[in-house]
Parts: sequence; structure tokens; C-alpha cells
Amino acid sequence: MSEIDVLSFGETMAMFVAEHTGDLAQVSQFHKRIAGADSNVAIGLSRLGFNVAWLSRVGDDSLGRFVVDTLSREGLDCRHVAVDPLHPTGFQFKSREEAGADPQVEYFRKGSAASHLSVADISPALLQARHLHATGIPPALSAATGELSRALMTQMRQAGHSVSFDPNLRPSLWASQAQMIAEVNALAGLADWVLPGLGEGRLLTGFDDPADIAAFYLDQGAEAVAIKLGADGAYYRTQLDQGFIAAVPVEKVVDTVGAGDGFAVGMISALLEKLSFPEAVRRGNWVGSRAVQSRGDMEGLPTRAELLGRSVA
Repeated sequence: MSEIDVLSFGETMAMFVAEHTGDLAQVSQFHKRIAGADSNVAIGLSRLGFNVAWLSRVGDDSLGRFVVDTLSREGLDCRHVAVDPLHPTGFQFKSREEAGADPQVEYFRKGSAASHLSVADISPALLQARHLHATGIPPALSAATGELSRALMTQMRQAGHSVSFDPNLRPSLWASQAQMIAEVNALAGLADWVLPGLGEGRLLTGFDDPADIAAFYLDQGAEAVAIKLGADGAYYRTQLDQGFIAAVPVEKVVDTVGAGDGFAVGMISALLEKLSFPEAVRRGNWVGSRAVQSRGDMEGLPTRAELLGRSVA
């Protein structure tokens, strides 16, 4: 049996978060953290006790060392993170906003080390993982990372391992919207569990109703689809069942970034524990509600003890 429960891959950037509100041009003090939707999910699953392997590349620079050190402290297996002597670690600046408002983010990742990930970075040991989590971000970085995404998803599913996919659309990284839609939908067709947001689903499928969006991906071969509806909770549909699961009430929204990643953490962890799909969606809503109550992309993701002590089923 594999020692790896979950394989995740992609780019983790250094992130400089403004210490006070206002235009980034006027901010003089920042706090250094890490950012990356793929690694947010990996961290969340590690906090819940899963053995998570992280596949990536960083530059041979101080930001790369910071990224790997931070991920390692979170319990991720970083043996498969390559240090690239030719390309830098990507980074971003993030504004600080009033509670609940979406922050301004400026990316500096073009040509980064992670964008040079390729199928050559796949080792046989990684393909023994029980589960693969993928997003639509790596294929937006370069042709090589797109090929890597397709190869990993295809090989893992052919081997009988489960695959989850969150579109995590980043339109600014794609050459065109048409290319983004075509490539992201093709990847979704390689997954068992597809986890779009409602806006993403509408853009990707052309359908407005969650039931029709879910049916689109079920017809492509997915076993189940969960659609994030924000404050309205989530809709799920499998080949046998469908329904809405209410959101977990939140007294104060502090930071919306990372909520979808929290939802994925809840979904994946529950399904790997053989819970039903409705139970998984319920846990996804709860973890997502935790994420929005903390400032930072992954700071609010719970530990196993916090999950066991939660007040919702």
C-alpha cells in the first residue's frame, strides 16, 4: 500500500500581504506568507492527518527556500520539489481590504520555476498515491505544465486511483477565454469529482442552472459534481442523487480568498474517509466557512482535532 494518501502539484508563490488597507502603491509594510490554491488544499489535507506529497519547482533563491520551509513545516512531503537554478520563484502582492471585500492581487510569476514543471518530473512513487488533486491553474502556466496535468490525471485514473478537479479559473494567465474553457473542460473530463464555483460552471458550460452544469460534467465521465454557491451553500449531483446543502452561518467574513480551497479540503478528506457525497459537501461547507473567518489564504484551515470538535455534522 502506498505511503502517500494524496498527491498535489502546482505553483506555490511567496506572497507579500499589506499590513494596512489602501492602494498597494502606498503601502510600505508587508507580511511575507505563501500562496497557491493547489498547496492550500495540500496543507489543509495534511492538517487533517493525511500524508500529502507535493510536486513542484522553486527557484534557487531565498523565496524558494521560504516556500519549501513553510510547506515542510505544514507536514507536506517536499522531496519531489525541484530547485531550479535558471528560473525564479514566483511571488505576488496582496492588498488588505475591509472585512469581506475581495483583495487586490498582483502576480509576478511569468517564467517562474514552477512554470517549467513537466512530465519528466513524474516519478513512479508519486503514481502510487491513493488520490490526486488537480486544478486549472498549472495548465495555464505553460504548455509543459498543461501536459503534466493531463498525464498525471490520465495515469492516476487509469490506475484506479481517485482524482478530484477544481477549475480555479485564472483568466489572466490564458491566451484566450476560448482556450481556457476548452482546456479546463478537457481536464475536468479526466476527474472523478469536479468542484467548480457557480460562476466558473456557468462560464465553462454555458448553462445557468447548477443541475445542468453538473449534468454537463457527469456526461463527460465524472462520478460526482459539487458546485460552490457561496453564502447559499453548495449543490451536488451524482449519477444517483442530487441536492442542496446549506451553508454554515458565519458571523463575520474576514477574507474570502481560500474559501473554495477549504471546500475542496472538506470534500476530499470526507470522500477518502468513505463518507457519502452529501456528508462530504457538508464538511466542505464547514471547512470553507472556517477559511473565510481568518485573514490569509490557508490560515483558517482546521486541524483534525478542530474538525472532530466542530458543531455541525
